[in-house]
Amino acid sequence: MAMTLKVYEVNRDGGIRVVREEAEVVPVAASEPSSAYPACKCRRCGSGSS
Repeated sequence: MAMTLKVYEVNRDGGIRVVREEAEVVPVAASEPSSAYPACKCRRCGSGSS
């Protein structure tokens, strides 16, 4: 299943500027560990210290 991706900026006045035109992309089945966010270390999540 293909998806489309378009990158744009919106300024504070509501103006839109296209950074990258719409392109077809194929989603990956599993992301590489390097592209994932690191585990949370706060107390609320239970993995923080103290």
